[in-house]
Amino acid sequence: MLAAGGAVLTVALAACSGNDPLADQANAGDNKNYIAGDGSVTEYGAADRKDAVTFTATLFDGGTVDAADFVGEVTVLNFWYAACAPCRLEAPAMQELNTEFTPQGAKFIGVNVRDDKAAAEAFERNFGVSYPSILDKDGGVLLAMTKYVPPSSVPTTLVLDKKGRVSARVLGTADKGTLKALITSALAES
Repeated sequence: MLAAGGAVLTVALAACSGNDPLADQANAGDNKNYIAGDGSVTEYGAADRKDAVTFTATLFDGGTVDAADFVGEVTVLNFWYAACAPCRLEAPAMQELNTEFTPQGAKFIGVNVRDDKAAAEAFERNFGVSYPSILDKDGGVLLAMTKYVPPSSVPTTLVLDKKGRVSARVLGTADKGTLKALITSALAES
């Protein structure tokens, strides 16, 4: 009787630990079924830009950010998360551009769409990212941006002009030279 009970328990436990195709895919880390951008760039002429973006959000350091505070500066919003391979690829260039353009009046802000604080901070330490990131696991900022221009993939980088309007969008890994040109162009606008 004890042997039969043990056999039933073994079968039940085996069923619980059986292969889960979605879990296996997630654990593989190969970005299968990952919605990646193609690096396409869309620039919006001043006359084609929508209103200034609006949202408030909490930063990982506990501070808050209000998009109304972006007015007067060029702002770069980079949507990312730690396990995103293209995000890891572009992180060093984002930090280099942040270092280059902050003294010229540009502000960089990350928008982390998936991670908890520990994972986000580990990513930032790993890649030397010094600009703040928003905790957006609930998708509030991502959703707010869809009424202006849909981010559509991660990473997505948005350049906001001095009026707080989206002037450019890069879907996927942002090429450093291209992003530099988009920021320079936004800074040159009056």
